[in-house]
Amino acid sequence: MLFLISSFAGAQTNDEVREPAVAGMFYPRNAKKLTAMIDEYLAPTEKVITGEIGGLVAPHAGYIYSGPVAAWSYEQISGNSYDVVVILAPSHYENFQGVSIFPGKYYETPLGKIAVDQDLAIRVSQASPDIHLSEQGHHPGYSGRGEHSLEVQLPFLQKVLGYFEIIPIIMADQSWENDKMLGDALAETLKDKNALIVASSDLSHYHSYSEARELDKLLIGLFNSFDYEKIVRECESRKVEACGYGPIVTMMYACARLGYKKSKVVNYATSGDVPAGEKSQVVGYLGGVVYK
Repeated sequence: MLFLISSFAGAQTNDEVREPAVAGMFYPRNAKKLTAMIDEYLAPTEKVITGEIGGLVAPHAGYIYSGPVAAWSYEQISGNSYDVVVILAPSHYENFQGVSIFPGKYYETPLGKIAVDQDLAIRVSQASPDIHLSEQGHHPGYSGRGEHSLEVQLPFLQKVLGYFEIIPIIMADQSWENDKMLGDALAETLKDKNALIVASSDLSHYHSYSEARELDKLLIGLFNSFDYEKIVRECESRKVEACGYGPIVTMMYACARLGYKKSKVVNYATSGDVPAGEKSQVVGYLGGVVYK
């Protein structure tokens, strides 16, 4: 995984719009084509969670690879409404301390602009000196390629929820200390809110099809047993892989503090399971939900 190190960037002006960076690459740039693609992925899914949902995990690869799995996560919240949606995503290109909350007004996709809940974003940032209002990790064109891990979740959310506001958060440090710090801040800030926390992550990377499924089976078991502390330990020891294990763990920890203590994987596949994929080197994708 490539990381480029940059210095701390201060908060931007409040009128900033974070324009889409990977439209036309990870998903269609045309709104009608994008809507049709998401509809196609949602069509065969079913709601399998009957409880109140507080968090979910969805992959962040190109839609032709991970879209069918992501759709199962998002179908579980279809038609719901939330005061705010927190999106936790890993940084692939920038390394920085703590976590970064986008300081502008909107994130934009081909389906329209999504408002940032700036009041709640500020409250979260005030919970710890390691939570920064910053454009770090959010740059739409950093080093020639913008961060995709948060952006690709947004069109699915727009399709299944309609109107909502977000707190967009990028994590470079995925240590347990950082996960717990952010999880505590979110739990405290959201305790009186009807909130959804989305964790963006793929699983194993570039193993053979059979090796990937064996590796990912271990993480699936840990997720289903709600053992987020072991997810950190096993990922850091490389016994399992998830490029966004920090977002997953932070989501589960915050949800547990908010009373959501059940978890279930609703779908799993690899890039080798779609027509465009091949099986010599695959990436694993998990769709999961945390509920009560």
